[in-house]
This record gives sequence, C-alpha cells and structure tokens, in this order.
Amino acid sequence: MRPELIRATDLLRRNTPEAVEEAIGLLQNTVYSFSMKICGHPQDAEDTMQEVLFRSLRHLAKFKAPQELAVWLYTVTRNRCWRMRRKGSHAPERILSLDQLLPSGEELGLLLQDSGKSPEGNLLHAERHQLLHQAILRIPATLRIVLVLHDVEQLSTEQVAQILELQQGTVRIRLHRARLSVRKEANQLLSGTSEQSDKILSFATLRKRGRKNGSHRPAECRDLFANISEYLDGRVEPPTCEQMREHIEACPSCVAFLRDLRTAIDRCHSLEIPCDPAVTLRLRAILTQEYLRLLVAS
Repeated sequence: MRPELIRATDLLRRNTPEAVEEAIGLLQNTVYSFSMKICGHPQDAEDTMQEVLFRSLRHLAKFKAPQELAVWLYTVTRNRCWRMRRKGSHAPERILSLDQLLPSGEELGLLLQDSGKSPEGNLLHAERHQLLHQAILRIPATLRIVLVLHDVEQLSTEQVAQILELQQGTVRIRLHRARLSVRKEANQLLSGTSEQSDKILSFATLRKRGRKNGSHRPAECRDLFANISEYLDGRVEPPTCEQMREHIEACPSCVAFLRDLRTAIDRCHSLEIPCDPAVTLRLRAILTQEYLRLLVAS
C-alpha cells in the first residue's frame, strides 16, 4: 500500500487544520496519479480528483485503518475513471493470447545477448517513467486496472479483488497477463515498434521463424513462463517452487527473461505522476475548509 495513504489516515485523526490540509494534499496526489495511470488524460485526471475528493469528504473521518480508506478511495476513483475514460489511440482491439505474450525462441536469444547491458541504460529517470506510462496505457483496460492497483499502487490481491468485484484467482490471472503485456509494450517502444498490428505480426513471424530454425521455446521453459508471476510473488507450493528454481538456475534463457520481467515490475513500483501544485493548491484550501466544517456540523 502507498505510504501516503497510511500517512493521510494518521493525519486525519488529528483533526487540526494543518494536519487535515496535509492529508488532503496526499489524497489529491494519490487520486490524480492513479487516474493518470488509468486514463492518461490530465484534464480527466484533474476532474476526477476534484469530484472524488468532494464526494469523499463526508466519509474520510469514518476510516480508522488505511486499508479501509484505500479500498474506498480506489473504488470511487476507478468508477469515475471508467465512466469518463476515452479510448486511447493505441488501445488494442483484443487481448493477446498467453502464447503471444510469452517470449519466442528468437526473443529469448536477444534477451541473452542483452543480459550484460540494460537497454534502458542511456535513458534518464524521467524518460524511463514516461516510457513505462506509455506502455501501461497501451495494454487492455481490464488488465491495466489490475496492474496499476497491484504493482503500481501496491495493494494486495484481496484488496484489488474487492475494488474490482472479482475473484482473487481472476485477479492473479489478469495480473500475470498484464505484467507480460507491459513488458512486451515497453520493449516494443524501446525498439521503436509502435503499431499494435505490427506487433502482432512481429510475434507471429518470430514464432514461425523460431519453429523453422528450431529455436522455439522448450516445453519446460514455456510452462515456467506461464506461472512466473506466481513464482515471483511467492505463491507456488514449496516442491513446485524448488523444481522451478532448479530449472531457472540451469537455464540462461529463463534467467534473462526473469530478470527482464522483474525489472518491469520494479519500474511499476516506482511510477509516480504528480499533479501540478498550481492546480491543486486552491482546491486543497477549499477541501480543507469544507472538511473541517463538516466535522463541526457532525
């Protein structure tokens, strides 16, 4: 969970003007940043931030734990984003199959070649964040929301399931596909391939070429890739986990892929899109004043 929400919950308990104003500021940034990761449009994110926080003022004092505040805030924000979201110019028309999302033999070969160097090595920190944000916006919306809530906002599987009204197993399946999708998109953006149709054709061509050259994925590698998120998140039973670990340690291709996917997930953990302070400052004063008024009235 974001430390900002833990801090905001603590500040709201104090009920002083200074503490409330700081808490409102933390909530503003949380709602705006989450909205930008989902919709990608600053004006929509600003409108969502304003509407969600005004709607939340009557409820904020009721939350005793940051977990309760998080579920409420993300649920309301998600519902508002879903109503207002626009279809992005690069939004895919369909969700790729798991086989399309997994690396081909040729792609694994390229990962091995690059294993000693980072393809992002020459990118500035801000540029890496911008590239990741673009990649997130290019994956299907049903996968994007799960990835953002779990890997970016760092909520638990149970909390994500509660917010999205899904079974936890469904959340885990979508999260795995989302991670594979955002890894693919980020690598495509780095390599300069931008069209979704080109990407699908490229993957099909790579698979066909791999079969022709005998460089297709070994079956044991494919099985491991299909469950790699469960392995990374420590959700595999000990005997199976040990088998997977033994295979990874003996397979350079799996080591390279695991490193590449782990890097993509770590990038998600650090993604922040703050709102312009000039936009939030006046609204923060109004929200603080209204919240304190509601406290007195109650």
